[in-house]
Amino acid sequence: MSFKFLVSTLALALATPAAADVLVDNVEGLTIGEDGKLKRFTALVIDDEGKVAQILTARDEVPQTDFREDGDGAVMIPGLIDAHAHVMGIGIGALTLDLSDTNSLEEALDKIRRFAAENEARPWILGRGWNQEKWGLGRFPTAAELDSAVADRPVYLQRVDGHAGWANTMAMEAAGITAATESPAGGRVERMPGSQAPSGVFVDAAESLMTRAIPAPRPTERDLAFAKAQEVLHRNGITAVADMGTTIEDWQTFRRAGDKDALTLRIMAYAAGPDEMELIAGARPTPWLYDDKLRMNGIKIYLDGALGSRGAWLKQPYADDPGNTGLPLTGPAKLRNILVRAAQGNFQPAIHAIGTAANADALSAIAELSESFPGDRRWRIEHAQIIDPADLSGFGQNGVIASMQPVHQTSDRSMAEARLGPDRLDGAYAWNSILQLGGRLAFGSDAPVESPDPFAGLAAATTRMDANGEPFGGWRPEERVNREQALAGFTSAAAYAGFAEGRFGRLLPGERADFVLIDRDPLLASPAELRATKVLETWVGGRKVYEAD
Repeated sequence: MSFKFLVSTLALALATPAAADVLVDNVEGLTIGEDGKLKRFTALVIDDEGKVAQILTARDEVPQTDFREDGDGAVMIPGLIDAHAHVMGIGIGALTLDLSDTNSLEEALDKIRRFAAENEARPWILGRGWNQEKWGLGRFPTAAELDSAVADRPVYLQRVDGHAGWANTMAMEAAGITAATESPAGGRVERMPGSQAPSGVFVDAAESLMTRAIPAPRPTERDLAFAKAQEVLHRNGITAVADMGTTIEDWQTFRRAGDKDALTLRIMAYAAGPDEMELIAGARPTPWLYDDKLRMNGIKIYLDGALGSRGAWLKQPYADDPGNTGLPLTGPAKLRNILVRAAQGNFQPAIHAIGTAANADALSAIAELSESFPGDRRWRIEHAQIIDPADLSGFGQNGVIASMQPVHQTSDRSMAEARLGPDRLDGAYAWNSILQLGGRLAFGSDAPVESPDPFAGLAAATTRMDANGEPFGGWRPEERVNREQALAGFTSAAAYAGFAEGRFGRLLPGERADFVLIDRDPLLASPAELRATKVLETWVGGRKVYEAD
């Protein structure tokens, strides 16, 4: 044997990674097939690239593999995808004050007081999750009330929907807020009754008056928050997200994790604005990075605010606030300019639209631009909560993806009725109507606005009832979707919505081996059982990233 032959053989061996196929068997597997229908199986084989090599049923011969993982009879489903979340918000929220579980102003103030006492070294007290509707307050809280809990440090707390903030007096002083401070376009500084004195609440664009005074997190703090976000999401069975409003700081945090092989979550990113989009990606969307774990897909555009803070842009005034039609955050001309700028670079727009006027303008702009920019654009409307029934057909006409959050319907039902009145809700959270008219659905949570628990989302999507089974029979039950459609909304349809089909979202040969082992069949469980689903293991790319205690 020649020396040259030995060298050539060694070089070939080093260039060819050793096969390390893994058989995961003894599972009750289910996935969405290429035909969109449910497919059941009993085992799968993962190749050395972390992709599905084979799907096996009980009739198939089990192949020889390098390793075997016993599923212990658990149910296997594709890794769940949250089609609308705020990744860094989840992580930062887990490290700051969470008021989402408070049921009254007094309870919230007690929690704020305790948190401040337990965190004496923090120069600012930050958090989110308050909801004056849930508290039954009938108004926004005030700076004076917040001062009664913490007066010696600045405090700034975002509302549960992220569209308003609550500051104490020291925080307003730090930001230079006075009675002379004007409300910016697209925002509102709330005032004390009968005066110009700021009350302490800042709605939508007015939040920037406060947030610019808050010290920005350092890179090490961002890395810690991102690690926490991945932990939270994997614990809930989520393997991929569409990150809405990615900043350059967020992107660099994701890249640092990827560079250190610590990126375990798949992120389809949508930039916080056109300048961020081009700063991060340049002239075109980025390629898929880190084995399909990160891509800058497009841009998030805020068209209006939220119902809870009466910032959603409506065609008619709020039933409980005559004369107020909400806050259009992006005017028609600016919206179309941004959409053109994105479409020219093949970036995918994701338009935040909650109210009837916002959804109408978004659908109208898409219809106009579809003539100039044909092809597979996959225009997205995020939330699409309250739509004039006359506008619903626009989703089907241009293949618009309604990226919706089922838990918003159960959380916001009573508030939506108060804001609009019972006669203006025919197009509210209209999941089934959108599908029937030819539109597409992708489901998510809007975490940290809501819990990232996808099983709560599946239950809400299929029942239109909350965790207490209310209202009996479901709220506007004709808008329910079936269980297969709901599962697709959190898997294959969510992948399609982010141009990721064929890469992940289904357990089929050639796609990434992202899956979750759970303790019950989501297609057979009762609504209460579905909500109680326990995630046993979460795998991303053939690698276990979470295991329950």
